[in-house]
Amino acid sequence: MKDVPTSAAGCLLCFDDELPMARAVADQAALRCAVMERHRFPDGELRLRLPETLPPRVVFWRGLHQPNEKLVELLIAARTARELGASHLTLVAPYLAYMRQDMAFRPGEAISQRIVGGFLASLFDAVITVDPHLHRVATLEEAIPVPDAVVLSGAPLLADHIAAHRRQVLLIGPDEEALQWVAVAARRHGWDHAVCRKTRHGDREVDIELPAMSVSGRAVVLIDDVASSGHTLVRAIELLREAGAASVDVAVTHALFASDALERVQAAGAGEVWSTDCIAHATNAVSIVPAVARALIELHARRG
Repeated sequence: MKDVPTSAAGCLLCFDDELPMARAVADQAALRCAVMERHRFPDGELRLRLPETLPPRVVFWRGLHQPNEKLVELLIAARTARELGASHLTLVAPYLAYMRQDMAFRPGEAISQRIVGGFLASLFDAVITVDPHLHRVATLEEAIPVPDAVVLSGAPLLADHIAAHRRQVLLIGPDEEALQWVAVAARRHGWDHAVCRKTRHGDREVDIELPAMSVSGRAVVLIDDVASSGHTLVRAIELLREAGAASVDVAVTHALFASDALERVQAAGAGEVWSTDCIAHATNAVSIVPAVARALIELHARRG
């Protein structure tokens, strides 16, 4: 692999499965983009190869959905980048894994947010992400203690997309935890908003209580940071339909949609399902590329 020419702006490294988006960000942020070589041995071990020399400032692009092997990739690649001349490493992870487990709910449980956050902080000087799944921890800096922890949001982007397709919208969060994103999107266009109350009995069992307001005849959009199993969304859609909502659409920042989750959401009565491209998915409707590029430019300007 050839050297990456040294420049004041630095370079962006990625793997081939995320090249199109990484290259788009690199172009907008005036970074040189290079693909790291990756080989998987029959026993599952990885061999990685980076450019032979690197500039002082290096950005890694790695979304951390399906995270376990990717965390090993980052460990090997970040340590190697330091050996090859990089002195400042930034991780752009549009989706951050292991953020939901921020306390021990039962004796003996690992607090994975603290562990994985500390691991990433040991490798990188800065982290840029979008709508991290934080609840009892207020800031990204608490979860990942790096000098620069930058949080972007998909909520304004989704709100603008919704406004172009629906009128007189009622925004509803499928649970109380979604209020932070619902409120941001609603303020942007002056929409009414509320959240449901959720009681979880397991990964696939939830009870939902609609907010105490009429949804009859309303164009409702359910908005959240992430859609994974889809069970919460399905139940909320069913209840909203039963309550007389004229339409129910779904907007999420991170379209995980495990297994047949999207099909079940649609079968429950969802109209449109929109997501950002933080995770590549058929529902992607808006792009975070310009926002990430601006964040990288501002980070470089701030740090010199």
